[in-house]
Amino acid sequence: MLSNIWKRQAPQMVGIDIGSHEVKAILLSKTADGYKILSHAAIPLKKGAVNDHEIRDTEAVSEAMKQVKRSLPKTTKFAAVAVSGSAVMTKVIYMDSSLSEEEMEAQIEIEADNLIPYSLDEVNIDFETLSANKTDPSKVDVLLSACRSENIDSRIDALEETNLEVKVVDVEGYALGRAFEMISAQLPKGADNKVVALVDIGANITTFSVVENGETTFVREQAFGGEQFTQSILSFYGMTYEQAEQAKLAGDLPRNYMFEVLSPFQTQLLQQIKRTLQIYCTSSGKDRVDHIVLCGGTAKLEGMTNLMINELGVNTVIGDPFKGCLHADDAVKQQLQPDIGKYMLACGLALRSYAEWRT
Repeated sequence: MLSNIWKRQAPQMVGIDIGSHEVKAILLSKTADGYKILSHAAIPLKKGAVNDHEIRDTEAVSEAMKQVKRSLPKTTKFAAVAVSGSAVMTKVIYMDSSLSEEEMEAQIEIEADNLIPYSLDEVNIDFETLSANKTDPSKVDVLLSACRSENIDSRIDALEETNLEVKVVDVEGYALGRAFEMISAQLPKGADNKVVALVDIGANITTFSVVENGETTFVREQAFGGEQFTQSILSFYGMTYEQAEQAKLAGDLPRNYMFEVLSPFQTQLLQQIKRTLQIYCTSSGKDRVDHIVLCGGTAKLEGMTNLMINELGVNTVIGDPFKGCLHADDAVKQQLQPDIGKYMLACGLALRSYAEWRT
């Protein structure tokens, strides 16, 4: 069912990123020079509770959400979440700019029926008008998004058990692109008018979002992430999964691990990023991106930024919203500083509280 198009002031929403390893949440307030963290949480999930971005164990996710809810102000009522993976489809189509919103909505349903390989009864559809088409000014580019209803419903059910009402279900790639606002000041002057690739390296999925002149123009996912690194440690050194995870986080690994495990994993990750950037350049007609921002827990692996700079010749940084326009009380900042990059997606979702609102 298509969303209505009436616009009003968005409610304040906590951004909730339901990942494979943990649920991350962040609540923001708007300030004169950016945004301030009001509340945050990162709650570990039982292994297998979320797989390929699908909730497989609703009870485990609901239990984690109850812990998240306890960390939030009691007045927090609304949330924004995101979907991704094989159940999500996005496509930019173009339509006649003279169409009214009601006519566009009717036309979108026809387009969706032709584009989506599922019955429309099984999917949720939404769309957003982007900008005038570059090759035909009489047309406008329209972003069509569709997702299997069961993926959306599982997230809504998990949150409703904690009395949080889901007001927005976003697509992860676009939520990541929105978070560029948080870190744009971290990049050299003029980056707002450049092509910036945000790369979120999660446990099982690496999400790419390319932002051009402040607008997300390309999103893609690769089934590769930090889990492969953990599995390499596990098999190479004969550890259990829990031991490998702990050793990875604590840096308590054999002296030769950099050559035996880290370097091969980084080479694989670099190839994934290279391949996706080539796809972007081919589809956009661009020669290259101007900046790369790495985020997610795996982005902090030793030497990642230097490897990207040396191999790709592109300025690369680890995303740090605190070097951009994100603020927090000293104690909160000190606590989050080492891992703030993993909250990028949650920040992008929380920013929906301060964007144009469509109910």
